[in-house]
Amino acid sequence: MVDKEPLPSWNNGAPKSAILGFVERVTTDGGAEFVPPAERIATFDNDGTLCCEQPLQMQFFFLFDRVKEFAGKDPALSGRQPFKAVLEHDYSTLFGLGREALLELVFATHAGITDEEFDQFARGWLASAKHPRFDRLHKECVYRPQLELLAYLREHGFKTYIVTGSGIDFIRAFADEVYGIPREQVIGSSAKLRYDVTDRGEASLMKLPELNNFNDRDAKPLNIGLHIGRRPALVFGNSDGDLPMIRYAKSGRGPRLALLLHHDDAEREAAYDREFRLSPLAEALDKAEEYGITRVSMKRDWKEVF
Repeated sequence: MVDKEPLPSWNNGAPKSAILGFVERVTTDGGAEFVPPAERIATFDNDGTLCCEQPLQMQFFFLFDRVKEFAGKDPALSGRQPFKAVLEHDYSTLFGLGREALLELVFATHAGITDEEFDQFARGWLASAKHPRFDRLHKECVYRPQLELLAYLREHGFKTYIVTGSGIDFIRAFADEVYGIPREQVIGSSAKLRYDVTDRGEASLMKLPELNNFNDRDAKPLNIGLHIGRRPALVFGNSDGDLPMIRYAKSGRGPRLALLLHHDDAEREAAYDREFRLSPLAEALDKAEEYGITRVSMKRDWKEVF
C-alpha cells in the first residue's frame, strides 16, 4: 500500500521540504533532533495565515454588521463617529481615527452580554455571512494548504494553537469546526470579564467595555508563555505583528521551524505586504534569511488556496 502524499496542496519546493524534513527529524525516536511529544508545540497566527484577511479581517465584517444592527435600533448613531464611517463604508476615515475608535465600536457592540451569548451571536453570523469577493462563507475562506499542515502536524504528535490579534471569543466560535483546534487552544485579544451571580444562584461571565489584552506583537510571546508555558517548536505567521512570536520560538534550544506566508497572488487571493494598513509585512520579509525564517510564497508554493 502506497502512503498518501503529505501536504498535497503544497507544491514541491523549499518550504514543503523544510516542513517535511523538520517533522521527520523531530519525530524520529532516537534521532539527534528528536523532540518529545509534550514539547511539540505549533503556533499559528490566524488572519492572513490561516484565512483570508483582505479586504478586511473576518472579525471586522462581523463588527460592522453588529454596528449596522445597533444603528437600526438607535438611528442617532449614524451621525456620530466612528459609527458614521462604518455605516457609510468610509474605511479610510475609520482607520484614520485610530485604535481607540475601533475599540469604541467593539465595546459598544460586544460588551454587556455574557461570553456564552456572544458565542451564540458569532456562530449565528458565521453560519450565513459571506465574503464580498469570493461569495463563500467567511469561515470557508480558509487556506487548504494550512488545513493540511495543521492535520499533518497533529498526526505527528504536535499540539496546534492559534495565537491571534483577533478577539479570542470570536475565533473560538469556529476554531474547532474549521481548524480542528479546540477553543482552549486559542489565544487572542480579550475584553475584561465580570463574574455575576443571580438571585437564583446562577453564575455567568459578563463582557465589559474594557480592554483586557491586545494580543499583537510583543503580547504574543508573553501570552504564549502565560497560557502554554513552552516555546513553540514550529511557528507560522504572515506579518511584522507575528515577528516577536517567531523570534521567541527561534530563540529556543533545539530544532525550530519558523514560517512566514507572503501574499503575492493577486489572481487567486491577494498581493500585499508593506502597504497593508492592518498588519504590514516589512521587517520580517526583508530579514527572513537573517532571522532564520522560511518564506512561503502563496503564488509559488501553493497549488490551491481555498
